[in-house]
Amino acid sequence: MKNKLIVSALCAISALAFSSCDKKPASGSSDTPSGPGGVVGGVPLVTEFPPELIEGTPKPINVPNVVQALTKAPEFLVPEGTVLLSKGKKVTSSDTNPIIGDLTLITDGDKDAGEGYFVELLDGPQWVQIDLEKSDTISAIWLWHFHSQKRAYNDVIVQVSDDAEFKTGVTTLYNNDYDESSKLGKGSDRPYVESRYGMIVDGKGTKGRYVRLYSNGSTANEMNHYIEAEVFGKGS
Repeated sequence: MKNKLIVSALCAISALAFSSCDKKPASGSSDTPSGPGGVVGGVPLVTEFPPELIEGTPKPINVPNVVQALTKAPEFLVPEGTVLLSKGKKVTSSDTNPIIGDLTLITDGDKDAGEGYFVELLDGPQWVQIDLEKSDTISAIWLWHFHSQKRAYNDVIVQVSDDAEFKTGVTTLYNNDYDESSKLGKGSDRPYVESRYGMIVDGKGTKGRYVRLYSNGSTANEMNHYIEAEVFGKGS
């Protein structure tokens, strides 16, 4: 009888522990979020996804604490009336002469993989910047680097500001630079493997005109790539 009571108690403790582990806040850095992230009581953020296209043999992804590639569309809630702000907006970059592609590809609305759909920038820390033309309340940023091969990009940092030079009033929304190699502050967000579903960054209602996206090569090679970046907001 005593042994049965001990076993029952251990089972109860184990069940409680597993239950507690499941209670995690929904976020883009969770493998299996308990529910949609974003604004409580909001409406689902929707976009068009590109077809699956996997080419070549991926290199090993030796990155600590990495989030595996999504196998279905992420759920994220935004305030009702949220609109796409970035379509066709001007894009500038730290690399003024991309190796492949044109910066206009980043906001053209096309998320397909393969040649002719992505921009390749020089190696090392680089950034691209979207000018929304006026300050707006940002709900989310949906990002596609390169999804025709499984890879994780290094030092992905997403910032918003009303200053085009990003010297003042800078808000960091996402940072997976865990070793601070980009010298922009140590990040606590988890690196992630690219997929056709992209990655959503919570805009948290941040006000800003400019959105800057950093990266520092990937597990595939030292170059930086961008297919599409969508910025959603109030549109006021």
